[in-house]
Amino acid sequence: MNPHNDSVLGELMEGLGRGALNAAAVLARATTEIKNDALMRAAAAIRAHRARILEANAHDVAAARAAGLGTALIDRLALDEGRIEAMAAGVAAVAALPDPVGTVAAEWLRPNGLRIQRVRVPLGVIGIIYESRPNVTADAGALCMKSGNAVILRGGTESQRSNAAVHDCLTEGLRGAGLPAECIQRVPTQERAAVGYLLACMTDYLDVIVPRGGRSLVERVQKEARVPVIGHLDGNCHVYVDRDADVRMAETIALNAKMRRTGICGAAETLLIDRACVATHMVPVVRALLDAGCEVRGDATIQGADPRVRPASEDDWYTEYLDAIIAARVVDGVDGAIAHIARYGSAHTESIVTENEATAERFLQHVDSAIVLHNASTQFADGGEFGMGAEIGISTDRFHARGPVGVEQLTSYKYVVRGAGQIRP
Repeated sequence: MNPHNDSVLGELMEGLGRGALNAAAVLARATTEIKNDALMRAAAAIRAHRARILEANAHDVAAARAAGLGTALIDRLALDEGRIEAMAAGVAAVAALPDPVGTVAAEWLRPNGLRIQRVRVPLGVIGIIYESRPNVTADAGALCMKSGNAVILRGGTESQRSNAAVHDCLTEGLRGAGLPAECIQRVPTQERAAVGYLLACMTDYLDVIVPRGGRSLVERVQKEARVPVIGHLDGNCHVYVDRDADVRMAETIALNAKMRRTGICGAAETLLIDRACVATHMVPVVRALLDAGCEVRGDATIQGADPRVRPASEDDWYTEYLDAIIAARVVDGVDGAIAHIARYGSAHTESIVTENEATAERFLQHVDSAIVLHNASTQFADGGEFGMGAEIGISTDRFHARGPVGVEQLTSYKYVVRGAGQIRP
């Protein structure tokens, strides 16, 4: 089948692929009740084994610090009691979601009497390659299970112990519900070649690959994958403060959008301020960020707000910092903000702060990003916050899935046609 079948790695990966195919066939036929039972058992296992998960995570965090990994990556990696409970609650929330498999998305009757339905079906086998965040193991496993897909997970080396501990809880849930453990598999080796094998040599098994991590990872996946990819390169998100914004609201939203968690893809990376409100809005918003420990890199006008502001370069407008740094500039109204986002943005998430409904609607209609918000923080760019229970990631693609990738986005569809003996003339 593949030229590397005689290698140890090849045998390992091919075994994962065969197991996933077999499990996908079982999972696609599983009832909603069985899938929900597995999910609830997995959530209970995460809670029951939280001490073991925390111990594994402590080893990963210590190794990451010793290796000199950055603060943003360590923040993504680290778990505590609250994050473990959120992980378990996310799995349980997926169980509570409507099952997309088998739902009729559309139905119509043709003049010749044929009744046609568009019915949701699983994608099949999904490969997920991700970095740092152990919660992705739980989120991805739960979402794939609920949507009837088998999944092969390949987490980063820095989170291998944490991922293994969480994965054990998921398989405990599967076995308890009578489903194959192969529904959710984890690549057990940290060999770098395993990623290349997953991307290029698993076309007989994988139907789609989802990368979740930094730009270098996503670029590699998009370049080397031999199957379709769902993902995004950058989360270069913007907050635009309009002339009709409430200044306190603008200050609060900008601060939360940037500083709540700087290492997530929904964190704001650029602040845009309407030239018409520089005198009233610029100083409070910029100083709130500076006082919170955020480095501000601004254009000439923004630099006048506070001596702590550093000059911005052209590269800053394109940059996803994933750190306590934000680029800031003054623009000519909402159209200037729309133009800036179109030129420099990554089509991820953008927010406008304004009390003017007409201005807000112009922004929401003309900004071509996966998520656009009015008077809300960009940190709401999250499947859980959208009521999806969890997400595999935020897609900036313009086909199949866009925005948070939840259970519905992990399905495709088929056409079911019912007749009464019709033949085509």
